[in-house]
Amino acid sequence: MQTLSYWQALNRALEAEMAADDAVIVLGEDVGLYGGTYRVTEGLYAKYGERRVLDTPISEGSFTGLGVGAAMAGLRPVVEIMTINFALLALDALINMAAKIPFMSGGQFSMPLTVRMPGGVAHQLAAQHSQRLEHTLMNVAGLRIVVPATPQDAYWQLRQAIRADDCVIVLEHELLNFDKGPVDETAKAPPPHRATVRRAGRDLTIVSYSRMANQALVAAEQLATEGIEAEVIDLRSLNPIDWDTCAASVRKTGHLLIAEEDSRFAGAGAEISAGLTERCFHSLHAAPMRVAALDLPNPYNKRLEQTCIPQPPDIVAAARALLRDGQ
Repeated sequence: MQTLSYWQALNRALEAEMAADDAVIVLGEDVGLYGGTYRVTEGLYAKYGERRVLDTPISEGSFTGLGVGAAMAGLRPVVEIMTINFALLALDALINMAAKIPFMSGGQFSMPLTVRMPGGVAHQLAAQHSQRLEHTLMNVAGLRIVVPATPQDAYWQLRQAIRADDCVIVLEHELLNFDKGPVDETAKAPPPHRATVRRAGRDLTIVSYSRMANQALVAAEQLATEGIEAEVIDLRSLNPIDWDTCAASVRKTGHLLIAEEDSRFAGAGAEISAGLTERCFHSLHAAPMRVAALDLPNPYNKRLEQTCIPQPPDIVAAARALLRDGQ
């Protein structure tokens, strides 16, 4: 067991898979000499050279398409898109190619492609560089999406993504990169799409993912000082979703609160709410509640930026209201 930052865990995962399999390559903008976004590919170019760590032009559609072709040819490419905001330029390669080629080829081609995308609201990056695009990717058949919230999950889930024969999108939150936590490189990893109960509780279930799962834990500790025991579930994956773990918790507590950084309208929380209502309708004591970002482009101003996305006090207030309505 060792303490690593989130970016270091991702770096260790890449190093381990590249050492284990010569078919694993890394490509993207500045992944070579510069060391990648948030230093995630640091040291790999020096060790594996330009044939396996490829610096690309600033052309997301092109190098993501190159990754698709490389996967079809038998390699296991890991594409780094510098920020999820630039993934908008690669959607044709992701949605029309990576997601559909295995199906359209009748299984003749697998798609062992991993696409890493740091994103989320960071520090005053303004509207065009603060987007959360899980709502754009979640309903695309053929794409799997993991959302690690801890260094341990970052290590496990990136390694599992690289080994998978499907296209896996790894959504990393930019503000998590320098968070530190324990990482056991020898521990057996759970399935990549299994949710985990990060905190046990009896009064309500808080379902969240990525950085907001950590914020939910902060809120749960505050609620505990008021005698409210919240169970916090970290989804770890947005496609597929581990409905069984979530439903078991909701049936126990009878209350469901969903916390997400994405916008409320047609966001991931809407699918989570609908899916769990269908499965747990007779166990719910009140309608599910959602805490989400405001439906507007993210502002540059620091105070407005923080106001636009949920903070732990917002989750606490929503939990109180949910339990009051469910009495």
